[in-house]
Amino acid sequence: MEIIGRGFIARNLATVEDRHPQATVLAAGVSSTGVRAEEAFAREEALVRETALRCRREGRRLVFLSSASHALYGFTDTDTAVGEDAPVNPLSPYGERKLMLERAVAETGAHWLVLRLSHAVGRWQRPHQLLPSFVGQIREGSVTLYRDAHRDLVDVADVVRAIDGLLTEDVHGEVVNVASGVPRPVEELVLGIEQRMAARPRHEVVDAAPTMTRVSIGKLCGLLPGMKSVTEPGYLDRMLDRYVPYY
Repeated sequence: MEIIGRGFIARNLATVEDRHPQATVLAAGVSSTGVRAEEAFAREEALVRETALRCRREGRRLVFLSSASHALYGFTDTDTAVGEDAPVNPLSPYGERKLMLERAVAETGAHWLVLRLSHAVGRWQRPHQLLPSFVGQIREGSVTLYRDAHRDLVDVADVVRAIDGLLTEDVHGEVVNVASGVPRPVEELVLGIEQRMAARPRHEVVDAAPTMTRVSIGKLCGLLPGMKSVTEPGYLDRMLDRYVPYY
């Protein structure tokens, strides 16, 4: 497997890189939903197009990592899980660009697979990312919470498992959500971290519009039945048990 990128997902993919010699995983580019700098988007687009065209020439399978966040899907209500074929409503330049790049990859004629990832957590995340950021704030004694914010968290080990499984099953020409399918209130996440750190920090609650995006993982579980494990009770607790001590 050729892995393009140096972020935490790319580093975790090293555990399966020997298994898929004809695959290229593009795990680089803009990773923050808040980015608005045109230069960053231009660099990402150039990298994606160049890599897709090379994969077409060399007969390689390109796996493009996109987003299953609110930035691309928009907000849903509590009872609606949106699938990959549903109309999307990007809420930011980040979401708009990810959608454009998904289409660009397909249009190059390369053998492609697009994975829309929710908020992955795991080893080697950068300090500003969700889990290590909350751990750091709690350690310092004060944590900022946006009222009614939700995040769908998925273990990076399960992201790797999904990529490995989909490549093994020769899935291509598809867009697949890789998520838990359960958006969690950030208060629940912070409480779980506090319990494991035996900490009681001050909470600075910021009033904001509710944010909820529930994506369907029916397609993922249909292709890889073993991925249903991400829907099991205690999934969040197992992630926190594994990664809070790490951070």
